[in-house]
Amino acid sequence: MPSIPDPLFSTLFLLISDLKGILSLPASDARISGVRLDSRLVQPGDLFVAVTGGTTDGHRFIPDAIRRGASAIVGEQPLADLPVPYLQVGDSRAALAHLAAGFYGYPARQLVMIGVTGTDGKTTTSNLIYHILQAAGLKAGMISTVNALIGEQALDTGFHVTTPESPEVQRYLAQMVAAGLTHVVLEATSHGLAQQRVAACEFDLAVVTNITHEHLDYHGSYAAYRAAKGLLFESLSDTLPKSQKPRRCAILNRDDPSYDYLTTIASTPRLSYGLSDKADVVGRGVELRADGIRFTAVGHDLDGQPFNLPLTSPLIGEFNLYNCLAAVTLGRGALKLDADHIRLGLETMRAVPGRMERIDLGQDFSAMVDFAHTPNALRRALEAARQLTVGRVIAVFGSAGLRDQAKRRLMAQVSAELADLTVLTAEDPRTESLIGILEEMAQGAIEKNGVEGKTFWRVPDRRDALRYAVALARPGDLLIVCGKGHEQSMCFGNVEYPWDDRVALRAALADHLAIAGPQMPDLPKIE
Repeated sequence: MPSIPDPLFSTLFLLISDLKGILSLPASDARISGVRLDSRLVQPGDLFVAVTGGTTDGHRFIPDAIRRGASAIVGEQPLADLPVPYLQVGDSRAALAHLAAGFYGYPARQLVMIGVTGTDGKTTTSNLIYHILQAAGLKAGMISTVNALIGEQALDTGFHVTTPESPEVQRYLAQMVAAGLTHVVLEATSHGLAQQRVAACEFDLAVVTNITHEHLDYHGSYAAYRAAKGLLFESLSDTLPKSQKPRRCAILNRDDPSYDYLTTIASTPRLSYGLSDKADVVGRGVELRADGIRFTAVGHDLDGQPFNLPLTSPLIGEFNLYNCLAAVTLGRGALKLDADHIRLGLETMRAVPGRMERIDLGQDFSAMVDFAHTPNALRRALEAARQLTVGRVIAVFGSAGLRDQAKRRLMAQVSAELADLTVLTAEDPRTESLIGILEEMAQGAIEKNGVEGKTFWRVPDRRDALRYAVALARPGDLLIVCGKGHEQSMCFGNVEYPWDDRVALRAALADHLAIAGPQMPDLPKIE
């Protein structure tokens, strides 16, 4: 891993010299050796930033941070008589991002920053852009909800992940600068944007895949969720000039309901993509095949220069066609990369782990794992599955506890409409009643004429659900397990248990075929 050079700023007063939202200044300076928001990770000399979250208040942990050696504290509350300098700010999360960026020398100012947001398709689109940049010979890195790619290093970004917290983001960016990278693709989730984890990332280009029903438990409404995504596009106008002189551009989905809203808040030049002739870059002559996608991208770049690119991708499904169009619009339309590099980038980009990933142990039916965990993503996954088989489509999925409740019925309704058989099961129930979650989902299936015991079943234990679905499958059918994808754990109560759908499905298939295979992961007993 490339080492990070000494930080540009190493004292509190230097770090806050450009910080906005300061309410009261400390009386004395302090030497800073790191920036932390988790008191348990504080080392002597660190700056601890007290952040108020949904369930915890970081101000409670200020004494712990001081005991661990914090040299200064930042928070929102008026506090006095602390044994170390205290800076009061109006927004701790905003301050955290900018302080972390300052500590690492504002690494984003030395990089061409590409942000990708949306409900579904962010990770795939980020990877497509990354592959196009690599094909063009550019030294590119990526920070996604799956991993961070820095040179030859791939770093896992966690179990249930959203965008990493701002100190981690800035540390990754600093490592990329140290490694000599020039371009970065950063997947920006709605939580990451709303919680300012990607503030101070100085984005030059922003891409949206789509904005559909998701995370309303956190954001409260679709409008608030959409506004969180829109923060990425609003931030383009705040980016300072860079030595590379990258052009600002917003890449929008012309066929998505978010288009009209985003055009009103994106003040930079824009390019749109889609299948509609109204788009700046249109997919024409589309062939959705079992072995991939063929299409021609017809449109123009930021300077109005036309292009007509016949392209192929090994990815499958119309939803991946949109992901490809987004990447092409950025690569060819905004960055004006050569057609051969666009073509090579798409052709060499294989499936992202856990996205329509085939699992084949020699069974006489198809089996796949996908990350689809929203109504729109499930619809797209099942539509793609339908195109890949002449047999039946069997879907296995659940819906997370302590999350958007409305999508439980919606997802079950989608499956009742598009799948032949549905198995409803556990998916991170957390502290909610799994039986209650499955009851809500079952009612959704029934509302779309699902018949329990005939077209859908409730199997609470996800291990048993996979075994049951495998037993249902006939030659030529397609079994698709949705919701977990690449994730490596499942949450019951407050505990994360190791879990990988791909391993579990292989175990179920091996048992069915009576061949050697991986052991089925353990899960707690369902109460």
